[in-house]
Amino acid sequence: MRLHPLKILAVLTCVLALWGCKNGNKKALLPNVSGKAGEVLVAIDREQWEGNLGVAIREALASDTPYLAQREPLFTLSNVPPGSFNNMFKMHRNLLLVNIDPQNVTNGVVYKNDVWAKPQAVVQINAADQEQALEFFREAAPVVAEFFEQAERDRIIANAKLYEERALQAPVQQVTGGIIHCPSGYRCRKVTDDFVWIADEKQYVQQYVLAYKYPVSGQDDFSLENIIQARNRILKANVPGMFEGSYMTTSAAQEPTTRSLRYKGRDFMETRGFWEVQGDFMGGPFVSHSFYSKDGKDIIVLEAFVFAPRYDKRQYLRQVESLLYSFEWKDKE
Repeated sequence: MRLHPLKILAVLTCVLALWGCKNGNKKALLPNVSGKAGEVLVAIDREQWEGNLGVAIREALASDTPYLAQREPLFTLSNVPPGSFNNMFKMHRNLLLVNIDPQNVTNGVVYKNDVWAKPQAVVQINAADQEQALEFFREAAPVVAEFFEQAERDRIIANAKLYEERALQAPVQQVTGGIIHCPSGYRCRKVTDDFVWIADEKQYVQQYVLAYKYPVSGQDDFSLENIIQARNRILKANVPGMFEGSYMTTSAAQEPTTRSLRYKGRDFMETRGFWEVQGDFMGGPFVSHSFYSKDGKDIIVLEAFVFAPRYDKRQYLRQVESLLYSFEWKDKE
């Protein structure tokens, strides 16, 4: 019996679809991750967790988050023995697996995504003994921390794009030449030719994004001193406090810090510190990214800050800071 060409096409389509699911789209079938934002599950023997390796892991991943008013760890750690690492634990969002076995064929630190769930970040340390595992982790600790940090950012950015307030793209592009993906709840409080203020203001938690620009001076534009001077000048003019004559500025209680970073081909100077309101008792943490405009004539600054006096601030700052990483250039049409 001869099949009609349309029936043949239908059969081939089904076969190709099944083959694609089996070979190319396995990750699409993974369940969603479990666990709270900022958590890392460590699969490690109790002896190792209580020994030098566990101490090193806690020092790297559970040290104090910088520039917060109260002590909060970078990540909230929990541990489970490898023998109890079942399917329930395999769904966790961030996993650090310690595999110590003299029979390991290849030893080192391996980074993986979406192994048992999505979007999942998995780091595995393969070592012949505890001393080697400790050596591997100490060497890789900054990369491990950044790997989990970026995984948290990527989840926030994906959610922002899914529930985006697209109307906020235009004012940011007007000032910077690029866009930031802000989720629903954010609104534009102020926009000028060189400044935009975007806010998500709830009763007890306020999260803010600023984008502004100023001309390149050619005199060490990305030094800490010049970044803070420009910040204080622009915020005094654009971010008033609640009382007459009050305005936002940079707190002198603890000196800000800078570091040079590169993300998706874009170089920028990250600045972290505390903000305060001159003439009022308000303050909190901020982080900013400073970089050249596309034509090289201006310094572009993207800034995130929070005000949440009643609550821990680690996750609120991480949420709004992640939006800075969503920045992308947009060519004018």
